[in-house]
Amino acid sequence: MRGLFLSKAKQEHFVFIIYQSDASSLPIVRKISRVSARFVWSKLTSSLGNLRCMQTLDLRLDDVNIFEYIHVPNVICKMEQLRHLYLPEECNPKTKWKLGTLRNLQTLVNFNTKNCYVKDFMNMTNLRELEIRWPFNIEGFNTEELDKNPPIIQSKYLHSLSIINNIINDERRIDPKHLAHLLLSCKNISKLSLDEDPMSTLEKLPYLRMLDLHEKAFIRKEMFCSAQGFPKLESLSLIELNNLEEWKVGEGAMPSLQRLEIQSCIQLKKLPDGLRFIATLQEVKIGSMRKTFKDKVEEEEEDFCKVRHGLSIIFHDCEW
Repeated sequence: MRGLFLSKAKQEHFVFIIYQSDASSLPIVRKISRVSARFVWSKLTSSLGNLRCMQTLDLRLDDVNIFEYIHVPNVICKMEQLRHLYLPEECNPKTKWKLGTLRNLQTLVNFNTKNCYVKDFMNMTNLRELEIRWPFNIEGFNTEELDKNPPIIQSKYLHSLSIINNIINDERRIDPKHLAHLLLSCKNISKLSLDEDPMSTLEKLPYLRMLDLHEKAFIRKEMFCSAQGFPKLESLSLIELNNLEEWKVGEGAMPSLQRLEIQSCIQLKKLPDGLRFIATLQEVKIGSMRKTFKDKVEEEEEDFCKVRHGLSIIFHDCEW
């Protein structure tokens, strides 16, 4: 069936399949403007740069176990019409791409400073979605006078940011000062996914509407959301924060919060009392938590619901 679909798509000129042995034929398709390329080769040739009108380029391997690295020559900079660029998760450590010419880029996935340059963000003024992977280091960063460092992100359209560390040990952590500086240059972020711990910076982001904190995103035992913090936040997810024992919410914090999810935060003792003051809160989902936590929430649920009319608290897999 798959072969039939591909055959029909080729007949209708909807898809072109280029085999590795035919890589030299890439120049004949340079006029295609709406195309997504997904590769399963370990090494691409410089003729890739001839696809000058390409708008979507996906260099992620279909099967990450096939090759340890993928080699992509430094020719992506020639594809100036690119809107969406998905870099490989792993590539040759000697590879270094210049991406500063991609002024039309809207989506950039798997950016890291081992294979890319931070300074190239300066020209990406149309960037809307960004995913960063370790390593991420800012060259020449002034750690003594933080305000002397120029902003990293110049796009006023950036609304979605994900930072993925794949942490093995503390040596592979992004420097908190570098991370905080990056976040402060993302003034219009509305969706953020992190596995780092910059809460004092996050709560000052004026347009942040969705925040997902996963695994080692918060490594301390106590988390505090101060009054007036997270002014626009509507959705908050705390997932597998294994060290978190106590969460405090100041009166006036998260005044726009509608949805809260707590999943597998096995050390957390109770919901913060400050949630009572959030008039917009509609739904709390609690999953894979200890039964003692569930019992504590159920004890306070009646009082919560008296204050918060229409609040729904949903439990699943909390019987252990």
